Amino acid sequence: MTEKLYYNDPFCKTFTATVRACVQEKDAWAVTLDRTAFYPEGGGQPADHGTLGGVNVTGARERDGEVVHLCNGPLAVGEAVEGAIDWARRFDFMQQHSGEHIVSGILCGIFHCDNVGFHIGHDLVTIDFNAGLTAEDVLDIERRANQYIWEDHALSVAYPSPEELEKLDYRSKKALAGQVRIVSWPGADCCACCGTHVLRSGQVGLVKLLSCQKFREGVRIEMAAGGRALDRFNVIAGQNTRVSQLLSAKPDATAAAVERLQAELYALRGRVAALEERDFARLARQYQGAEDVLLVEPAMSPESLRKLCGAVQNAAGGRCAVFAGGEGAFQYAVSAPEGDLRPLAKSINAALNGRGGGKPNFVQGSVQAEEGEIARFFSALA
Repeated sequence: MTEKLYYNDPFCKTFTATVRACVQEKDAWAVTLDRTAFYPEGGGQPADHGTLGGVNVTGARERDGEVVHLCNGPLAVGEAVEGAIDWARRFDFMQQHSGEHIVSGILCGIFHCDNVGFHIGHDLVTIDFNAGLTAEDVLDIERRANQYIWEDHALSVAYPSPEELEKLDYRSKKALAGQVRIVSWPGADCCACCGTHVLRSGQVGLVKLLSCQKFREGVRIEMAAGGRALDRFNVIAGQNTRVSQLLSAKPDATAAAVERLQAELYALRGRVAALEERDFARLARQYQGAEDVLLVEPAMSPESLRKLCGAVQNAAGGRCAVFAGGEGAFQYAVSAPEGDLRPLAKSINAALNGRGGGKPNFVQGSVQAEEGEIARFFSALA
C-alpha cells in the first residue's frame, strides 16, 4: 500500500520516496512509490501533476490501494527520488473541492435533496442536485456559503468505526464499504470524501454560482471558487468595461444601453426589410413572364435571398436562380413552379465547387466560383 501523504498534509508540496515499480504502459511509464503526495484522480477531482525524479508526472490513479504515477520517462526501481507537486494546480483543486462541499452541504441541508453529480472541469465546477431551484434560491445559497467561508471555520477529517458511521448523518452519493473518510465543515457539511481540501474555509476565498439550469430531474449549477472566481470576474469586468466604452455608458448601466441599441436595431431591421420588399417587387416586375431567370446580386442574408428568389420566380413563371455574393464566393437559391430541382443542385455543386440541396421546387446552397463561371453554367442549360 502506498503511504498517502496528501491525507496527512494536503499542503505538502515536495517529498522523497523510493521507487517500487516502473512499467511502460503505451506512451507512459507507470511508477509506484512507497509514499506519495500526488493525489490520484477520483471523486470528481482530477489527478495532481508535477515532477518525480526529474521526469514529468502527467496523471495518477489508484489501483488496489497503490497510487500509480503516469510519467513521461522511466525511473529506476529502488531509486530514491524527489517529487514536486504542481502546487498552483493542486491548490486550485482544493479551493474548488472545499467550496463545492460548503455549497452542497448548505444547499442539501436547506432543500433536503442530494448532490448527485460533481466534476471539477478546466474552467468551471459543475454540481448536480435532484431538486428544483429558483434564481433567488441560488443567490441565497451563494450568500450563505460565502458568509460561512469568511467566518474561517476549520476543516475536520475523521475515520469513524462502522458503529460510529452508522449513527453519523453524512452525505454520500453511493453505498460505501471498508474504511470511510468523513470530511466535515462544521455547521455546513459532513460528507464521505476521498479528495484533498484546504484546512480552513477562509482559504477558499469566495464562491460564485455562475448559472443554474434544469438538468434531468433537478438542476445543474456551474460554480467557481477562489482564484477561478477572481479570474472569471476579471474576464467579465474587462468585457463590461469594453462594452461601456463602446456604448459611452457607465459600467453599471451597460445592460440598459444594450437594450436601447437592440431596440434601435430591431427598428432598423424592420425599415430595411420594408425597403427590401419594395426593391424586390420592383425587380420582379422587370421579369414579368420572362420564364427562366438568372440573377447575380450583392451579398445578402439567406432570408433575403429566398424572398428575392420567390418574388422573381412568381413574376417570371419559370425557374429562377439567384446568386448573392462576390469575389468568388456566392450563396444561391433556385426555385421553380414544378419539376424536381435536386438534380440541378447536384450539378451546380459539382460544376461550381458548391454544396447544398433542398426540396423538389426549392434548393439552396453556396459555391466557390466567379460570376462568369456561374453565367456559363446556366447558359449551357438553355
